[in-house]
Amino acid sequence: MPEGDTIHRTAAALRSALIGKATTAFQAPRLEGIMPAPGSVIERVESRGKHLEIGWDDGCVLHTHMRMSGSWHLYRPGEHWRKSSKQMRVVIEVPGWQAVCFSAPVVETYRAGALTRHPVAGGLGPDLCKEDADLADCVARMARYCDRERTAAEALLDQRVACGVGNVYKSEVLWACELDPFTPVGALDTDQRTRLIEVAAGLLRANLDTPTRVTSTGSPEGLAVYGRFGKPCLRCSTPIEVRKHGEQARVTYWCPNCQVYLPLPELGPDEGDGGTEVRGRRFPWRRRARREEAPPTPGGEHTDARTADPEPAARAYLAALNPVYVDPLL
Repeated sequence: MPEGDTIHRTAAALRSALIGKATTAFQAPRLEGIMPAPGSVIERVESRGKHLEIGWDDGCVLHTHMRMSGSWHLYRPGEHWRKSSKQMRVVIEVPGWQAVCFSAPVVETYRAGALTRHPVAGGLGPDLCKEDADLADCVARMARYCDRERTAAEALLDQRVACGVGNVYKSEVLWACELDPFTPVGALDTDQRTRLIEVAAGLLRANLDTPTRVTSTGSPEGLAVYGRFGKPCLRCSTPIEVRKHGEQARVTYWCPNCQVYLPLPELGPDEGDGGTEVRGRRFPWRRRARREEAPPTPGGEHTDARTADPEPAARAYLAALNPVYVDPLL
């Protein structure tokens, strides 16, 4: 499963093979955007989370997103591909090398400088694989982009907060922080959010130069919880649990004993997601006039409509007939 560390290594391999070389052939059967001009030189190959960009000197930029299934391969001219040509999305040929992208769900091109206007890539958070990533900005983005009810697991996957964390690292980071995945973001203070980001950055960077992902040395799988459903927790020996949740129903592994759930604190009357008055100011078109209660009838008691008999006339008529069968819906 490609995550930030995988794409970082992929970019490094492509960089060594493509940078500074003229493009002899470019194929992208499903691409509808611009294409690099024949003979244009590849100037840069960069990764950002699970996004990978290749830029040419004519201003064309190729953007691919691997998601769950995509991958880039490097081949020598004439070498047999390890995947079917039906899965091919992009082929870039330069002297001595052939770079092939397979099964990437997102393949698109745009002009250099237009990234900030991109609906997805333009709003990405700092890449945690990079040493100069602004971790404080990631913490601030978590408060900006995540509702207080959103779970910590979902917040770690939000690429607007930070790039690089995927499903595996999500579970591993939360285990390392001893935090229940379903803890709402609003229950975390700044220090706890900072620790999540720092641990995520540390685990990603520790695996940039190794093909095998290792987040814990005490497990033969190299991972503390991911893929270890039913196996004992490395800290407390409790069996690991797994569950799907979130908008995309991503699987999450966690220890139900030593990963602590923090409840969402109740908001005071002056805090909020606002209360009725604040919501009314933010969304004036949603305001409704409050229905006034009807005054009591003079000389009698006020009848609550919720408890009143909805069919009094029908019941009186049936009582007078004394029928053998009474419709239970009346």
